[in-house]
Amino acid sequence: MQQAIAVLDSGVGGLTVVKEVLRQLPHEKILYFGDTARTPYGPREAEEVITFTREIVDYLVQFNPKMIVIACNTATAVALEDIRTRVNVPTIGVINPGARAAIGRTKTGVVGVIGTEGTIKSRAYEWALKRQSPSVTVISQACSSFVPLVEDGNFHSEETYQTVAESLSSLQNTTMDCLILGCTHYPFLADSISKVMGSEVTLINSAEETAREISTILQENNELAGIDVEPVHQFFCSGDPRKFQEIAQAWLEEQIQLFPVVWQVSSIGV
Repeated sequence: MQQAIAVLDSGVGGLTVVKEVLRQLPHEKILYFGDTARTPYGPREAEEVITFTREIVDYLVQFNPKMIVIACNTATAVALEDIRTRVNVPTIGVINPGARAAIGRTKTGVVGVIGTEGTIKSRAYEWALKRQSPSVTVISQACSSFVPLVEDGNFHSEETYQTVAESLSSLQNTTMDCLILGCTHYPFLADSISKVMGSEVTLINSAEETAREISTILQENNELAGIDVEPVHQFFCSGDPRKFQEIAQAWLEEQIQLFPVVWQVSSIGV
């Protein structure tokens, strides 16, 4: 049986990573888990996010994946190192790939980062950016209203644009030339974000760089799927399966095989 790449997220945001992996590595099998019953992770305490991430990883390892991708920036920021100590397969997040992409693109040396409260509070992007370029100036902004919009499938409405404009008003008229979409939900809102920030600001979506890192690791481990493989992907969600399937199929532009997962009530959280 073909071993899969396991991708997990607090909801539908990680589908932005999945879409790029499918583009770059079309023969790889994807095993996706969206924790839509407990999204968003951003406002939650770090210990709770770690607990949730552990639960999802424990669920996914039963399928014997060859790699785990934490496609949630909040979970990457607080749980990545913990998960790496608990599994015996390569495990990566989305923060370092996004930071690398931004450093490679910026010309002014001023990089913006937008993300959930948890991601911004962790300063994970700031540290990742400064490790690669100590002189970089980082401007960060939490955008807590973005994830609920995406989880509701509300990508292109006037309400969405107004919410984006209000959230990003403090970032306009700066010298930043790159803006990291520091939450995998945010690429769903890229049209509005780009319109607000203007054409001189390049939006950095970590999905492309993350897919490259996946490819590199699999190649180094001699675990790339053969070109004769026709993968059958599996998608799991903990919340409303109809809403998840609607968003996933629209974003990925293909039908998906979906398996709703019901957590024990005690683990749902509030």
